Amino acid sequence: MKPTALIYSSHDRCQYLHREFIIQRALESWDNKTLMHLPMSQNTQANQKWDYDNFRWYYSQFAQWGLEYWPFYWSDNLSRQDVDLFFHSLWNAQVVLLGGGNTSLGLARYKALGQMYYGQPWLFKKILHERQERGLLTVGFSAGADQLGELLAGSLNGVPDPYGFGLARNIMTTLHHEQGREGQVWHLAANFPHCLVFGLPNDSGIAVDQGLLPSGNFWQVIWFVIDNSWDIPQHAWHIKTRRGEKIHHFYNDGRHWCFNGGDMLVRIMSPDGHLQDNTIITSQGHIIDYWSQGPSEYHNIEHILAAN
Repeated sequence: MKPTALIYSSHDRCQYLHREFIIQRALESWDNKTLMHLPMSQNTQANQKWDYDNFRWYYSQFAQWGLEYWPFYWSDNLSRQDVDLFFHSLWNAQVVLLGGGNTSLGLARYKALGQMYYGQPWLFKKILHERQERGLLTVGFSAGADQLGELLAGSLNGVPDPYGFGLARNIMTTLHHEQGREGQVWHLAANFPHCLVFGLPNDSGIAVDQGLLPSGNFWQVIWFVIDNSWDIPQHAWHIKTRRGEKIHHFYNDGRHWCFNGGDMLVRIMSPDGHLQDNTIITSQGHIIDYWSQGPSEYHNIEHILAAN
């Protein structure tokens, strides 16, 4: 079991998150060490290039181990051949990273790519889910992080299309979380009780895998990632994890919980997505019932999945 979606917030290319959770996934393939970077949420060609360049210097360090990496830029003049190549690359790349910018703009463009020549605005989302079923990794940074969840963080602010791609089903995130912004996380949790809402500080993320059980129930495993590796003194104020910040979560009844790096959460949902059996597994190996916050009856992940 490996993550098939990574949603994260960072100030720059912190080593632990980027190397262990992104680059290593591409390099572990013996014949497909590929990474596709999509900066389409940026409004102009120049900004798309800027988004890619913010990562390219980091990717380039791993070319000596066979990493192949490339961007694909949105253009109003994409040909059928361009779009065919885009979807071929999206299907095949070992890792796909959705970059930053404007969340709604990026969603509209990803849908337009499917509509443009195939009449299928859902094609991009469909391929992302097929990638997940095949065990491939899709990463979301900044706008891309918002897009990979169930609903956008701006869903209460009248965004025209509030739905993300759902690679992290029934999950919402807020990015660049810091002390004083807990109310934003609680507000979303109270208004979207079927979702779990997490406040992600720089540098942190959640890694997710999910699928169907033979019973018809839906399973999901969430790994919580805290990265303290970025150590440039003048950037210290931006790296909230280096200042002790954890990943914040509010229950829809107002209770609060902080997740540490190495913690896990195992969720079981009924086919309609609402009945949930949630279990926390801490980095120290303690197994806790999410609802009661007391000891769980389960022994490990395998026990949880088998029982449901």
